[in-house]
Amino acid sequence: MGKPDTRRLDRAIREANRKLEAVRERELWPLDGRERRAILRAAASGSYRTLRGRSTDRTDQRLESAWLSAETRLIAEITALQTERQRVVTEAATAKAAKKSSGWW
Repeated sequence: MGKPDTRRLDRAIREANRKLEAVRERELWPLDGRERRAILRAAASGSYRTLRGRSTDRTDQRLESAWLSAETRLIAEITALQTERQRVVTEAATAKAAKKSSGWW
């Protein structure tokens, strides 16, 4: 029995970490449609309010909240993937131990 096959999970974890770093750098490409719309809506609202000479406090708060929501989603995704990877590794180790203990000796 060899090592457990975790390549797919490892690749997904690396990709999610890349997306998290991009969100922290305020890049739009890793966002899903709902998050992208919320951010663009808040940015458009802020630019309109700035053009009219009004306060953008609420808009800034909405924008920050949208970025934080995207970051939270990606952190949860990474945690879930890491938990799944650990489960696969533990399962493989348990199977290997069971195979060894049921040997002829």
